[in-house]
Amino acid sequence: MSFIRITIEDRIAHVHLDRGKSNAIDQQMLEELGQAVVDAQENPAVEGLLLHGNEGFFSAGLDLIALYDYSEDEVRRFWHTFMDVIRKLVAFDKPAVAAISGHSPAGGCVLAICCDYRVMADGDFIIGLNEVPVGIIVPDSIFQLYRFWLGAAKAYHFLLEGRLLKPREALEAGLVDEVVDMRSIRTAAVRQLRKYTQYERNAWRQSKRNMRQQLIAAFDANQTEIIDAVLKQWWSPATRAILKTIIDNLKK
Repeated sequence: MSFIRITIEDRIAHVHLDRGKSNAIDQQMLEELGQAVVDAQENPAVEGLLLHGNEGFFSAGLDLIALYDYSEDEVRRFWHTFMDVIRKLVAFDKPAVAAISGHSPAGGCVLAICCDYRVMADGDFIIGLNEVPVGIIVPDSIFQLYRFWLGAAKAYHFLLEGRLLKPREALEAGLVDEVVDMRSIRTAAVRQLRKYTQYERNAWRQSKRNMRQQLIAAFDANQTEIIDAVLKQWWSPATRAILKTIIDNLKK
């Protein structure tokens, strides 16, 4: 794999996002992440998954610079892959913890909220779903995932405002579960995984599947219609203009 590093230590699969400094998500990274999740699910020697980013960036979300130049077919393939990978993470029935080691907006936040527990590094970082101000439609299944942790009212307002939260704000809102010093993030994440894995395996996993049943069903539903709406908005002049401005600023 080029952008995902996997190490297995003490029956924990450490899945490291490793695509440049910001871990921006493109097609290849998605495919590799999806395979890593499948491998961890199917490997009987793995009891849990720990999702890591880089110091300063868990993931900056979608790689807008790359996606802007994708063809219509490539963008459609990307969104179908993205929804499929999120579905794999949501349905992963072993314990999963995100070690959010920095900024985690948009797609980075989506990856994190698939997990059972989120430990975020303290500092001048942000997390949240800011797609709407960028001109990207948020699929209902992802809103349901956001609502699962925040509650309906907060998820509704935060999503429509594109609100990004600092670590302590995210903790207060319920978007993350723990805020620690950057030097302690791996230790705190492993400690939480160990809490989960100490329980009787079948009871824990079946309970997780039960509690996520509606979420899984939302991602199992046919995504074609919503992806068509996302793509129609993606190619609209208004969204393309917003994306171009963002990309120009990123390149600077």
